[in-house]
Amino acid sequence: MEIERINDHTVKFYISYGDIEDRGFDREEIWYNRDKSEELFWEMMDEVHQEEDFAIEGPLWIQVQALEKGLEILVTKAQVTQDGQRFELPIPEDKQRDGSVSDQIEEYLEEHFDMEDNEEDDILDFTMKFKNFEDLISLSKRFEHDQLITKLYAFENVYYLFVEFEEDLFEENDIENILSILLEYGVETQVTIHRLEEYGKLIMNENVFGTVRKYFL
Repeated sequence: MEIERINDHTVKFYISYGDIEDRGFDREEIWYNRDKSEELFWEMMDEVHQEEDFAIEGPLWIQVQALEKGLEILVTKAQVTQDGQRFELPIPEDKQRDGSVSDQIEEYLEEHFDMEDNEEDDILDFTMKFKNFEDLISLSKRFEHDQLITKLYAFENVYYLFVEFEEDLFEENDIENILSILLEYGVETQVTIHRLEEYGKLIMNENVFGTVRKYFL
């Protein structure tokens, strides 16, 4: 994948269809399978972040151009206006739509990737990675929410924790508090559970925190 840093807010990268297939994705399914297209996009963004220190934060403006031998993708981070209250995205007036920024981005992705919405209701999942296993041990010492659905994977020499909340068991404030604790020890990642299941090694299938406390404390 070729990456070009345009400025502090914008990065452009090119990926060939051969590279897409080498990453385990089918050239056709990335246009018709929402999960696969999102998985590929965030995998590429992780690589961009690592190579160019391009932090993935806030709303993004995504422009995708299909070329003969691959895809050219331009990603721009929203900029906060001087009053600090609003986000500005570099979307021409004739391309602007009514609705929130997130709605505009969702519509743009659907327009260019032909995605279908297959999200499950009342389920929120979250994937994070740890620099080393000791960070997970430290987290487990103070974490008491063993009713969470959790799985632990090893992938490319990194430990990944998958966490799933069932919203009927957790209030919104509870979820925010839990996430704040998790992020003290690990880093959020866009590597999906589907990719971990396919390419990663499953270490713990359930009750990760309780298992870590049992065997490592």
